[in-house]
Amino acid sequence: MKNVLEPTGRITRRKFLVLFVVFYFINLLCLLKMYESLEIQAWVSFAIFGIILVTTIVFLMVAAIRRLHDIELDWKYSLYLLIPPPINFIGFIYLTFKEGTVGPNKYGPDPRNTDVV
Repeated sequence: MKNVLEPTGRITRRKFLVLFVVFYFINLLCLLKMYESLEIQAWVSFAIFGIILVTTIVFLMVAAIRRLHDIELDWKYSLYLLIPPPINFIGFIYLTFKEGTVGPNKYGPDPRNTDVV
């Protein structure tokens, strides 16, 4: 399996869905904990959950870039996913269900031929 932080190559819809669900769930938990920390003025906790939130957003963007590569689109389209919810959620759903390019493309070989998960 390629490095999760490497925005090169392609990933399948299934792998993207798994990464999306895991990271989106972590994002929601971090937002809730940040809100709790803000209410009780626990600034260290707020900062820690903020760092985790930004990190998972980066992981989501890298996964989205690799998924965009699978449907032969450039990384620049991933910037639309930075629009706040629910608009970005529509983009993530599109990436989950859009079928990838069959066979190799300019971003790499077909990930379905080598995918284990």
